[in-house]
Amino acid sequence: MDISGLKENHPQHWKNAAALRILAADAVHAAASGHQGMPIGMADVAAVLFEKHLKFDASNPDWPDRDRFVLSAGHGSMLLYGLLHLTGYQDMTIEQIRNFRQWGAKTAGHPEYGHAKGIETTTGPLGQGIANAVGMAMAEQALAARFNRKLVDHHTYVIAGDGCLMEGVSHEAIGLAGKQKLGKLIVLWDDNNISIDGTIDISDVTDQKKRFKAAGWSVFECDGHDPDAIDAALTAAKANRLPSMIACKTTIALGVDGVADTSKGHGYAIKDAQLAQMREFYDWPYPAFEIPGDVKSAWEAIGSRGAETRAAWEEVLAEQSERRQAEFARVQAGIPHKRLSAVVKQLKRRISEEQPQKATRQSSQMALEVINPIMKETIGGSADLTGSNNTLTAELGTFEPNNRNGRHVSYGIREHGMAAAMNGMVLHGGIRPYGGTFMCFTDYARPSMRLAALMQIPTVFVMTHDSIGLGEDGPTHQPVEHLAISRATPNTWVFRPADGVETAETWELAFSSQSTPSVLSLTRQGLRTVRTKHMNRNLTAQGAYVLAEADGKRQAILLATGSEVEIALDAKTKLEAQGIGTRVVSMPCWELFEAQEESYRRKVLPGGPVRVGIEAAMRFGWDKWLTGERGKSNKADFVGMDSFGASAPAGELYANFGITADAVAEKVKNLL
Repeated sequence: MDISGLKENHPQHWKNAAALRILAADAVHAAASGHQGMPIGMADVAAVLFEKHLKFDASNPDWPDRDRFVLSAGHGSMLLYGLLHLTGYQDMTIEQIRNFRQWGAKTAGHPEYGHAKGIETTTGPLGQGIANAVGMAMAEQALAARFNRKLVDHHTYVIAGDGCLMEGVSHEAIGLAGKQKLGKLIVLWDDNNISIDGTIDISDVTDQKKRFKAAGWSVFECDGHDPDAIDAALTAAKANRLPSMIACKTTIALGVDGVADTSKGHGYAIKDAQLAQMREFYDWPYPAFEIPGDVKSAWEAIGSRGAETRAAWEEVLAEQSERRQAEFARVQAGIPHKRLSAVVKQLKRRISEEQPQKATRQSSQMALEVINPIMKETIGGSADLTGSNNTLTAELGTFEPNNRNGRHVSYGIREHGMAAAMNGMVLHGGIRPYGGTFMCFTDYARPSMRLAALMQIPTVFVMTHDSIGLGEDGPTHQPVEHLAISRATPNTWVFRPADGVETAETWELAFSSQSTPSVLSLTRQGLRTVRTKHMNRNLTAQGAYVLAEADGKRQAILLATGSEVEIALDAKTKLEAQGIGTRVVSMPCWELFEAQEESYRRKVLPGGPVRVGIEAAMRFGWDKWLTGERGKSNKADFVGMDSFGASAPAGELYANFGITADAVAEKVKNLL
């Protein structure tokens, strides 16, 4: 690369990119932590992308038809923060840049969704960004099919590094994008041949270009420091009908003596002496955090370049019928359909009257059968377990390249990629995704489930076959610790409904949530209807409630979830026959119960009676309700699992592991 020629032939680009580089170096130096090398190495690519290709308006960062830009290599967060500040995003001030990585700043060590406009997703866990972007590109295609290309027509761009491409989720995401032929998805690979431990060849021999081609992508290459070559590659990728990967050959920490093109360039290695040398190299005589007027003006012009396009789009939106405008606004805002509550109430009444015995996975499908027709923003899917997860309803059709109106995705055996893509759909806006797998495979989806909670987005994770009740598949497939793992995650609603009524209520809550993801723990085995008296009120919204009151003096309270609620009711019958007044409390969602007023919790769980918790899972977490909330350790016990399961029919497993009405009754009598 001819640096002198680059300066001479592209003077304004040189200055614009230098501003990004110096800001990154200064901010990391001020924080004494962070990652300078990637922002410095990819500054040329980012500058060309924002100046000549990215459709956005810094004055209106939430414009629905903007291009999405995802920094998958989130450790290089100062590249994104620098771009937002320079282009004129109002909340990304120079003070935020100065306070990089400090308490209360919007400029966290890794980009965090919701902290500042223009941060489209939380990245940092490598590979998540590229997988989110696949979901964003799918959302764009689905919404374009529904509302037309005049309203929805934009690209999704990703900057990803070697680390992103080594993570397993990237393989799932790349394969899914290739299968779906997401032609408006463009990944810019920072091909710098460096990771923290050294050059890439110490850990990997993958030919990434061949890998992407094999997955159905188009692949382009460019010198990542030549603005003309970068522009040409982006232009070619945009004209392509397949997802595109552009291999941008770059030098990490370009221009910094002793650091460039080495693993030292990844982290905080550019200090006082190197900063001075770097300023000389980039012809930057200005003090830390000072941007000269001509450079800031040039960047702000880039930030306002899309204003005219955005205004024209708003005119097109205004030309749509009032009904169409209202529906577009509703789904973009994530507001549930006004009829959601009504159709759920109708279904609840029917279930209470007919009292079917169904697995809650089947009850879930019943709920979706009445919800999906009115909430056309839903996109379901399954990780190759559609018939088991019961996520497909009659009218959905399959989302695929020749049917973007389809609303059910065949994700294949890609639990992690599915979860990350669903997060991307929510982040994009206009889509309510849900996707299913077996409960034990939350292990595979876990990183994206955690990020949904962290980002405060309402993704719905449908997890069926939720206990030893799945039977013969054995302990590899029988979750015993997974409920506790999900419940331990902040800002997560974990629902374990006991019958069709609670399942319908669960779906109403999940699709009404604005900022909390939902985990639906659903059974393989059939359960009898326990809510036999219809009530309009959504009792699951209270988290826990009295399902059956003691016939006489209350001496015991049985607390249960899901498939074990009917066991609690059977135990109550046995205890009442022996003169022991027993209340049964159904606890479909601990988190919602914990959020209730203390006065309500006291009514449900008063002090005095003995308590027994019943759940075909580990006890971990149960003592909050058994010995806390006015309970006492010498008056509480638990019936559930204390080991992994086994391979046998479900009935035998429950009997052999002691999760029976007789065992519950015996625990109560022993406590008394």
